[in-house]
Amino acid sequence: MRLIFLGPPGAGKGTQAKLLTERYGIPQLSTGDMLRSAVAQQSEVGKRAKAVMDAGQLVSDDIVNEIVSDRIDAPDCAKGFILDGYPRTVPQAIALDRMLEEKGLKLDAVIELKVDEAALVRRMENRVAETVAAGGTVRSDDNPEAFRRRLEEYREKTAPLSQHYARTGQLKTVDGMADVDTVTAEIERVLA
Repeated sequence: MRLIFLGPPGAGKGTQAKLLTERYGIPQLSTGDMLRSAVAQQSEVGKRAKAVMDAGQLVSDDIVNEIVSDRIDAPDCAKGFILDGYPRTVPQAIALDRMLEEKGLKLDAVIELKVDEAALVRRMENRVAETVAAGGTVRSDDNPEAFRRRLEEYREKTAPLSQHYARTGQLKTVDGMADVDTVTAEIERVLA
């Protein structure tokens, strides 16, 4: 099973991906994790990525695409994978389609978690309060202003992926505002 999860920050993509990885025994592939791993392994593409990051620049689509391609080739992805945070843009989605075709693979679905952004801000504020109350560490970008900027960036750069995948017929939408178990059941239904 090869899936992409779409949805703004805080929509529950990570939670749902974790549940599906446990159920299907497939890895969740996060762009950040893949980049860090490539750098740590000192692969050729990892060395190029490190040089770019050390210079304080954003890693190019070409480098990210190559890292994703290498990761998809890993043995633990033989039964499938869940992409979380990739693709972020339509050009990356087009590159992914081409990459998968070259490997003789295809996506099974693109699942978008539809959410109310105002409710997401409230969710984030509650999560921060719960983390602080439990004595945990809060992410530096977990504040309403930074979170709204992340949502705006999502709308500008990543939301167009919904239209792209709707045109391909791969997009499935799920109400991400429901409780975790209900969202999971709905995802299972659209995958069946």
